Amino acid sequence: MSNHAALPVLGQDATECCAPVVREPLGEEAAAELARMFKALSDPVRLRLLSLIASHEGGEACVCDLTGPFDVSQPTISHHLKVLREAGLVGSERRGTWVYYWVLPAALARLSALLAPPAASPA
Repeated sequence: MSNHAALPVLGQDATECCAPVVREPLGEEAAAELARMFKALSDPVRLRLLSLIASHEGGEACVCDLTGPFDVSQPTISHHLKVLREAGLVGSERRGTWVYYWVLPAALARLSALLAPPAASPA
């Protein structure tokens, strides 16, 4: 079994990530890292790939399972997967001739924390 749960996201732990943008401004480095993640998700094919991987049984998908649902070539799918991996959104592992991908939960938690609305103040 792979050890993908222990992989760091762009050198940061999700718990030390960042405060929501509505509470304090982002630093330059955090903004650059988060922009890379959002840029990777701005493409509809990559967004769908992330969704397919996350919803796949067992939480990981073989690249062989990811090419069928798209009207693009296999090299294009590989490129999109590379962009997601380099942005720190997915992890991967070669097993024999196939590569398996999984979503990195810490990356999603980081994006979610950034966009979290402020807590409602008591009326």
